Amino acid sequence: MNFAAQLFYSSYLSERLERLYSPRPAIKDTEENDPFWQRSPAEKSSVSSSISQYYSSPSSALAPCREEQYPTFQALVDLLLRLVLYLILLFDPREELRLGPGQPGSSYKCCPVSNGTAGRRPTLIEPERLKDFGEEELLNGDVKVYETKVVGCPEITLMDPPKTRRVSEFRAVPKPQYLRFEDISAAAFRIQTGIQKTPCTYSRLSKQYGMEIYLKKEHLHYTGSVKERGVLYMLSSLTQEQQRKGVIVATDCNFSMAVAHHAVELKIPVFVIMPSCCSSPRLRIYRDYGAMVISYGSTGHDSQNHARHLAKENGYLFLEEDESAAYLAGLGTVGMEIYEQVPKLDAVVVPAAGQYGLLAGTAAAIKHLNSRILVIGIEPEGFPLLLQSLKTDGPIKDIHSIPNKKLYGDLMERSLGVNTFQLAKKLVDRVISVSEEDSLVAMLRFQEFERSTVDTEGAMGLAAILAGQIPELRGKKVAVVVSSANMELELVRQCVERALVLDDRVSKFAVQLGEWPGDMAKLLDVLSREDVRLLDVCHRRQSDKSNLFSAKVECVVETRDKTQSAQLRKTLSERYPSICWLDR
Repeated sequence: MNFAAQLFYSSYLSERLERLYSPRPAIKDTEENDPFWQRSPAEKSSVSSSISQYYSSPSSALAPCREEQYPTFQALVDLLLRLVLYLILLFDPREELRLGPGQPGSSYKCCPVSNGTAGRRPTLIEPERLKDFGEEELLNGDVKVYETKVVGCPEITLMDPPKTRRVSEFRAVPKPQYLRFEDISAAAFRIQTGIQKTPCTYSRLSKQYGMEIYLKKEHLHYTGSVKERGVLYMLSSLTQEQQRKGVIVATDCNFSMAVAHHAVELKIPVFVIMPSCCSSPRLRIYRDYGAMVISYGSTGHDSQNHARHLAKENGYLFLEEDESAAYLAGLGTVGMEIYEQVPKLDAVVVPAAGQYGLLAGTAAAIKHLNSRILVIGIEPEGFPLLLQSLKTDGPIKDIHSIPNKKLYGDLMERSLGVNTFQLAKKLVDRVISVSEEDSLVAMLRFQEFERSTVDTEGAMGLAAILAGQIPELRGKKVAVVVSSANMELELVRQCVERALVLDDRVSKFAVQLGEWPGDMAKLLDVLSREDVRLLDVCHRRQSDKSNLFSAKVECVVETRDKTQSAQLRKTLSERYPSICWLDR
């Protein structure tokens, strides 16, 4: 059977090649495309007779399988041979042999297109011809195909996929925060070798005011101010080129002192421009830190303008206290230390002076660690910049009030930044203003009970507690930030004297005494029995002509507390009805 198939296929192949390379008119669409049935009737009968003689020949390899022995074998062989021939023609890789001579220039790419795809090619053998091979039904059955003829090559365009939106697109994307807790943590790690961890100790004033008071003593830094934290992190964040050229400052404040000290420690050239009105002890402090000090101008504005001019000409970096992210992050490390040092904390009282960076940075750290902890800001009553800004819902650049320049010198030329205001508005629970008198009394309490000297800015937190402006903190655990302690000695003495008067510890009175011997001794004996300290006495003869035999005596005495002062007033009023108490 294999021999017969090879013989038939070789005959067919030679005939197909002869037709392929010989000129022949194009076949019409109505003619048959079946290469087998394109033979003439005489050729068909000749091929059939050759096959029959081959199978009936005694020498054939299929002789034992004749029809006499196997009646159905002949039909099976014929069907199998025709099936093999059909498969050879169907799977022939040479397209010109499989499709037959087509029309000149014809291509399958220009065939009909149905349902948007290339139409199927015409079947190799017509369906009705399959009946001769024993098939009873058409090849396509009842399937109907709708064909559409197109001219030229069809261009298939894909539709855009439906637009889908992610779930995250429906969520409100938060704006990046100006000061993150990660920035504060990075600052704490960077400055831990250059800044000491200040103590947060239990105060002796706790029982007196009915709350657990813990004092975060930031005034114990080398320059006496908490601003060392922000300055050190800001200087360490500068590029090498900026550190090589140097920095310059032009204000006499805690910020400039911190810059002078840490710039020298980091081997950064630092220049300090000060007005001529700056005191000699302050200038000596900057020189002791290692800064180059230059006196220029009579006011602070003159020195600042000169500093900017030098920075522009020589490439120095002009530094002033602002609301930069690095500076606020360094100040925020105070909040991290307080949370670590005082467990189960209820509230933090922070002085809101300067650029309010300490309040904003501390609030950012505390609220991230525990949002239930209250953050209360304290500012001076004579310069309530943050309170007024919160009322107007916007930072105020200037406020029409003149605070005491000696006590609040750092506040004179400061303003509230936009970012600092937004942080304070969002994170600070309450802002309180304290009077100058309360701050002075708080300074006195620090000297008496904590054995430390602080300035008015550092004492503002405790002043709010002493004045009773935070009654909701009674019985709770409160941390108070003591921010600074930079005040000249003479000013400290004056503040202490004023605080003693405000605290009813120092009293001044005038009394009429006769000129008889022993009257002054009797007055001093009364003061001695009351155990008071005589600070000053002034004996003046009365110039009034109506009373020629009397003298006016003015005394300044100091008592232990308000109770002793009240007892002294009562005793002297009974003994000397004409006594007059004077206010200092």
